[in-house]
Amino acid sequence: MKVLVTGASGLLGREVAGLLVRRGHAVTTFQRRPSGVDGAADHCGSLTDDAAVRAAVRDAEAVIHLAAKVSFTGRAAEFDEVNVQGTRRLLLAARKAGVRDLVFVSSPSVANSGAAIAGRGAGPADPEHAHGDYSRTKAKAEQLALEADAPGFRVGAVRPHVVWGPGDTQLVERVLARAARNRLPLLDAGAALIDTTYVDNAAAAIVAGLERIGHIHGRALVVSNGEPRPVGELIAGICASGGVPAPSWSVPGTLARIAGSVVEKAWLTLGKQDEPPMTKFLAEQLSTAHWFDQRETRKLLDWAPAVSIDEGLAKLAEHYGRR
Repeated sequence: MKVLVTGASGLLGREVAGLLVRRGHAVTTFQRRPSGVDGAADHCGSLTDDAAVRAAVRDAEAVIHLAAKVSFTGRAAEFDEVNVQGTRRLLLAARKAGVRDLVFVSSPSVANSGAAIAGRGAGPADPEHAHGDYSRTKAKAEQLALEADAPGFRVGAVRPHVVWGPGDTQLVERVLARAARNRLPLLDAGAALIDTTYVDNAAAAIVAGLERIGHIHGRALVVSNGEPRPVGELIAGICASGGVPAPSWSVPGTLARIAGSVVEKAWLTLGKQDEPPMTKFLAEQLSTAHWFDQRETRKLLDWAPAVSIDEGLAKLAEHYGRR
């Protein structure tokens, strides 16, 4: 197929585009800077630009939409413009261009109001109760995407949970940088049980979503490794792979949430562009259980993770050893 991948300059988007190329598809990418994906043709541009979006979807038969504003802080209007209006713009352009199938890459946070999740499947996206502007706008965008599902334009949503791997700047590099300076506490002793997803597995599941769109269109599926572990154990594994000491101190999760709210507001007031050391949403993620029942996902996608958490940590250690 002729497949357009948006957001292919990020860790997961790059792996998705590369996997499609390796499977013989004609791949184009759309993002603000070159993707660096061998065998793919780049279209550089923004989801906020109507003409650029129309040009990107021209001739595409299918779209995998990963591009989004991903951050723990920022102006609400920026999240709305990229994540909601950008998705609306892409859906409209894709339908007009004759695109047949679209996979919207979402997040489990779209259905999480901050309470613990233990063994559930994918609940409905809920922008009214989602915490933080990223989750809120991704929830609204997922709703728009699934509402567009129709005969001749099949749309499904895949929600990979906490994706990580070599080259990851969102989770791995931040953990290592803060742990190296002894500025990374565990929350509630790192006891919260969480699912994560190794990047190769997440990419394979997303591509499976496109290949199995007839089975998943009109619905959302959560994807993870299906190996819930205490968050402190996962962080220790990442630190060992990167050659830095694991965190040895802990703070109460409730205190971290309060502090996160204060820091978040200060960052916005000061107009800071970097990521704050803590936010309310991040504190919730580090101190609350969130793991998911994967049986329906694996059945519908005809997919299973090929790389275990331990194998992923070994690949991470190899990456840092080479560097």
